[in-house]
Amino acid sequence: MRKVISNTTPLIGLANIGCLNILQKLYGEILIPQAVWEEIKSEPARTLVRNSGFIRVCPITDERSKRIFSSRLHAGEVEVMLLAEEMQADLLIMDDNAAKKTAKFMGFKVTGTLGVLLKGKKDGHIHVIKPLMDKMTEDGFFISERIRQYVLEEANEK
Repeated sequence: MRKVISNTTPLIGLANIGCLNILQKLYGEILIPQAVWEEIKSEPARTLVRNSGFIRVCPITDERSKRIFSSRLHAGEVEVMLLAEEMQADLLIMDDNAAKKTAKFMGFKVTGTLGVLLKGKKDGHIHVIKPLMDKMTEDGFFISERIRQYVLEEANEK
């Protein structure tokens, strides 16, 4: 089974639009480090993640390595990459551009929340993406117009 590790924002975003379960359908188990769990403070996301049955909190073993990344990244992002390195992850789910660039530089395959939705549609688990993106935007999730158009084009929803 693939090892997939998620950061905070995708979990909150997907929970807020009622699509957290798409992660299980696409990837099975999702791993998160302790710092990500601690960053999920909003409801219903915290309860949904806790009760999901497919999201597992995994501690990182090398606490000293956190200092290497902490100048540019948040604690959750740092621990996602450290856990990914320790567990030899196949995929990271994160939205922050600096974190994505760092993860790619480290050799990890990365997708974001919108990439998860696109894969969900391509695999037949989601029928339309546009109303989900609209809801995410209403909830404060920033999607540039360029990215919005790209996703709609990829989803054949233009």
